[in-house]
Amino acid sequence: MKANSTVTAKNHIIRLMDRVFIIGICGGSGSGKTTIVRKIEEIVSEFAFVPQDNYYKSASYINNKNITDFNFDHPEAFDSDLLFEQLSTLKSGKEVDMPQYDFVHHCRSDKTIRVKPKNVIIYEGIMIYSDKRIRELVDLKLYVDTPPDVRFIRRMKRDIKERGRTVDSVVKQYMDVVRPGHMEFIEPTKAYADLIIPEGGYNQVALEVLACFINNTLTTK
Repeated sequence: MKANSTVTAKNHIIRLMDRVFIIGICGGSGSGKTTIVRKIEEIVSEFAFVPQDNYYKSASYINNKNITDFNFDHPEAFDSDLLFEQLSTLKSGKEVDMPQYDFVHHCRSDKTIRVKPKNVIIYEGIMIYSDKRIRELVDLKLYVDTPPDVRFIRRMKRDIKERGRTVDSVVKQYMDVVRPGHMEFIEPTKAYADLIIPEGGYNQVALEVLACFINNTLTTK
């Protein structure tokens, strides 16, 4: 009986090593999704990171003056077919060449990053649950729920510092497309979440619950 138990345990470990587990981290722009990624990194030593931002469609004609001529806060702004294809490929245990996006010039870069399959894949972005095909690939769905004023301040600081934006262009984009897009396309996907994390990385209790949840899930599946 003891020998059989040992064999069963070994088989369970082998199944875990062979399984690819996708963790989705969704939330509005500036909600603190990156902080959650860092928290998971403390739990899982190795994982493949797939940011939805890398799959934006090119819009090289966009600048500070016509920033709202391309709606980056709409599901159609993403190359969802390529996303589905590459996430499916990674989940099947094969590597992919993930695209890179130039947010200064608003276009897909000529460079790609080779992503090798890992047992854990972190898929992060603002609208990662919008496409049913992709949503069904995700094993653990998280939603980072942060107040809109906090998200706006974080977004403004990032866009000015990292993307060469002006205050006026950030405000115009937020009012014209970001806020409406959040209410129409992002906020409703909270209903798909397995776990909602209020206040993002500032909610230490939620982060500890997340850590326990992930540890339990990865060791019992």
